[in-house]
Amino acid sequence: MSVRQSLLALLGEQPRYGYELKSEFDRRTGNSWPLNIGQVYTTLDRLERDGLVERGDADADGRVIYRITETGRGEVEHWFANPVAMNNPPRNELAIKIAIAVTLDGIDVPTLIQTQRRASMETLQDYTRARRDADRDDLAWQLVIESLIHQCEAEVRWLDHCEAAAVRAARKARGQRSPRTSQDTRAARETSTAQHTTSVPSSPERTHP
Repeated sequence: MSVRQSLLALLGEQPRYGYELKSEFDRRTGNSWPLNIGQVYTTLDRLERDGLVERGDADADGRVIYRITETGRGEVEHWFANPVAMNNPPRNELAIKIAIAVTLDGIDVPTLIQTQRRASMETLQDYTRARRDADRDDLAWQLVIESLIHQCEAEVRWLDHCEAAAVRAARKARGQRSPRTSQDTRAARETSTAQHTTSVPSSPERTHP
């Protein structure tokens, strides 16, 4: 999520102070990724350092107003004109968790996946209710909630794939162990038979008078 470009875009609309930027960002994204006010001011400081915004005078309530510069407008235009790069995706805790789980002994991966699927389904139901209750004229929120629903549906499908893959891997592992177990058992039986035969004394030859 690009807080930097989002705040710049909001300043491109009109000058704003920090808390107003936070409120506008939260409102327009349906409070899906609420900003911390400290994060807003930290970002504004960096934008000012980079010459993308400038600090104006304080208003009657002592709030500092920020304005976008021409350089800042250029960055906003570049942001909207170019696609979001997907070659460096953010870390996905769930994907990392399952990836680590399948490499460790003693982890019940199917149960882990089923637990996550239940949670994901509950989240999907929450998003679906939010979409039903949303203002149909609020296009920004409609698009955001649809994005969250699609992501959640994709996550559930991916979890189904993970479970099927884990089951196949477990079957393959059992299949690789079974032939060796049979060979070891057969070898043990042959060894036991050979030892038993060696230990039994031969019957003395019977002599005839």
